[in-house]
Amino acid sequence: MKFSLFFEMQIAEPSRRTERELFHQCVEQAVLADRLGYHAVWAVEHHGLREYAHCSAPEVFLSYVAARTERVRIGHGVTLTPYRYNHPMRIAERVAMLDVLSDGRVNWGSGKSGSRTEQEAFESDIPALRDQWLEAQAMIPQMWTRDVFEWQGKFLNIPPTQVVPKPVQQPHPPMFAACTTPASTLEAGGLGLGVLNFAAGTKAELTKKVDDYRAAVAGAEPIGEVVTNHYACTPISIVLDDDRKACEFGFRGGRYFWRSQQEYYAYTNRPIGPLDADAGPLSDEELRTAMDGRHADDAPLTGVIGSPAACREQVQRFQDAGVDELILIMQLGTVPHEVTMTSIRTFAEKVMPWFA
Repeated sequence: MKFSLFFEMQIAEPSRRTERELFHQCVEQAVLADRLGYHAVWAVEHHGLREYAHCSAPEVFLSYVAARTERVRIGHGVTLTPYRYNHPMRIAERVAMLDVLSDGRVNWGSGKSGSRTEQEAFESDIPALRDQWLEAQAMIPQMWTRDVFEWQGKFLNIPPTQVVPKPVQQPHPPMFAACTTPASTLEAGGLGLGVLNFAAGTKAELTKKVDDYRAAVAGAEPIGEVVTNHYACTPISIVLDDDRKACEFGFRGGRYFWRSQQEYYAYTNRPIGPLDADAGPLSDEELRTAMDGRHADDAPLTGVIGSPAACREQVQRFQDAGVDELILIMQLGTVPHEVTMTSIRTFAEKVMPWFA
């Protein structure tokens, strides 16, 4: 099993000062992950999702990380590919350039965005987003592999063009898709794409999702030049020697993460101003319930939180379900940087060796 870090760049109380501090802290966390042997660093692309995700230019962050690291893979998780967000040619160029400068360390994930804030800010044709995403998936690997690319499609028409540079990885970087439903997971598998999936559901439910994905991959008609048979989950994670302290930070951070996400994705409004997301600590009863719930047979696989021993048990459930990679969400809006750094180190030293 592979272990990576995931960056939304959350800030519970954003300001220009805290943004600056956060961006530099995320780089420091990524550099530490490289030194400790993590597999990859993944960064989102979001626009206007104040508090929840301030990572609006992942290509800049990932380029900076690539220059400061040596081994860790550099993951777009994900690039918004409908053309009102990013023209497919610009995506192909940026990803290839990053692959060249990182000496072939790029993983490329794509998505549509389910947030009305982003959809309306970019004046997207919302019913067409899925088809625009699919057209971009077909175009971009061809741009990476053909000397001369041309396209006559449903949304875009491109005359013969020499798209440069070409990526280092051949035939091109591994391709992934953001998947939030069983249907999107099956679609990704049928297209030969790896899956980036927020952790959710019981072990039995996750096992079925992974099995269904493997079956879809087995019959894939790859939209790229190669099949990426890879299932990744993104659990909330804080790992410290002190189990209770880890849970205090981890469950508080997880609650803020999910509630701030819901403000943008679960409702039809477009939030402006501070979010209605609880950033405060859990009560003693809430914390006790959360801690006890980790060990239930039917516990939802949404986190890797607690002491190293408790986290090894949680990781084992993901491994038993057939998951290939855990992309751990340790950077959370309510968790201090020094706690995140300790968590990154503790996981690498006291959990990772049991599985990697």
